[in-house]
Amino acid sequence: MKDDGLKGKVAVVTGSRRGIGRAIALALAGAGANLVVCDLVMNDGKLNGVAEEIKRLGRHSLALKVDVSRRADVEEMVQRAVSQFGRIDILVNCAGVWIAGQTLLDCNEEDWNKVIDVNLKGTYLCCQAAGKVMLKQKSGNIINLSSQVGLHSSPALGAYSISKAGIIMLTKQLALELANDNIRVNALAPGIVKTDFNIDLWKDPKGAKQIAGSIPLGRMAEPEEIASLALFLTSDEAGYITGAVIPIDGGWRPGITPREIK
Repeated sequence: MKDDGLKGKVAVVTGSRRGIGRAIALALAGAGANLVVCDLVMNDGKLNGVAEEIKRLGRHSLALKVDVSRRADVEEMVQRAVSQFGRIDILVNCAGVWIAGQTLLDCNEEDWNKVIDVNLKGTYLCCQAAGKVMLKQKSGNIINLSSQVGLHSSPALGAYSISKAGIIMLTKQLALELANDNIRVNALAPGIVKTDFNIDLWKDPKGAKQIAGSIPLGRMAEPEEIASLALFLTSDEAGYITGAVIPIDGGWRPGITPREIK
């Protein structure tokens, strides 16, 4: 995409304080978009730091504290985005939580509700609120973050896999409902990405090597690689893609036989 391929566009990215969300927000800004960056956590300065990075790229930005599981928060996020920028062209749903090491039988109701409320309900609420703005514009682009474990079952992920599978059907249903109004809806299904979100899996060199051995390409993805695909989906070159669930996983599948990494 050209450096100004998204010039004049407005993007909202949830979960953009770090990791994949941050990388996507910066990639969109690099292509010319103005950004609303959102996260539940603001007191550590990281979200405001992302907003400042966007401004240094010559774009406008707005940082908001948002709990995507709360309708009131989501509606206020959309209202402030429209008030500040006049429209919403792109929504990227990156906000998510997981509770590692739980089987479905181990998962208590509180943990189930937390994961489903943030990952699945939160994606739904954001799509609904921003989608209504896009309907008035007769244009828009929504990208939802699912996962390879939303396509394939994996041990000890409990409610997380269920939430990510739900995002896939949510994406397909919305793509069907919104196609007549020139609104595209797609999902990304990353494999293992090197972020703070799963740092406990790879911070130890031995553990990182073991994980790399389970990936045919021999390494974990960088957040910027996920951002590159998201950026493509927002471009005119992807104008005929909707309702798609696109793996970006280095060939990884849950349960794949590890190979030796030298």
